[in-house]
Amino acid sequence: MDLFFWELARASGLAAYVALCIAVLTGLAPRTAALGFLATNRAVRTLHDWTPWIVIPAALTHVVALLLDATARISVLDLIIPFQTSYGQLAIGLGTISLDLVVIVIVTTWLRRRLSNGAWQNLHRLSYVGFVTMFLHSILSGTDLASPIIAAMSWASAIAIGYYSLERVGRALPIAKARA
Repeated sequence: MDLFFWELARASGLAAYVALCIAVLTGLAPRTAALGFLATNRAVRTLHDWTPWIVIPAALTHVVALLLDATARISVLDLIIPFQTSYGQLAIGLGTISLDLVVIVIVTTWLRRRLSNGAWQNLHRLSYVGFVTMFLHSILSGTDLASPIIAAMSWASAIAIGYYSLERVGRALPIAKARA
């Protein structure tokens, strides 16, 4: 039975990663110089708005499967407080941080109307940190990166998100200096 939970954890973890990549890329790319034309594309906006509805059940399935897998030895406390496991503390701790950040981003997005725009934007930017921690979690603890296809897609998405994030920061710096 543990093999079933392990395979379920692998598949759902990969699904959560792919959905988060899509959510981050479709939120980030339209705000860059190279892909700014996508800003008016309703399909891209809709994809950005709805991919969290894939991240949530996939991440929950990943977590529940690991909780039920006796070999994984993950406790409920490990899902909230990072770096507490008896093995793979860094890798699993990064997964915990990623889960916590994704929950914060999604919950504050649901509460967006109750927050100031600046507060919501700052909280929403945690999705970049959430992506980085999820990527590092997958590299350090994921066994699926042994597959060349999965490894290539994972690295390609990380490079794209990194590139467009740096481009966006580079464009924002002169604006911030001009305001100061």
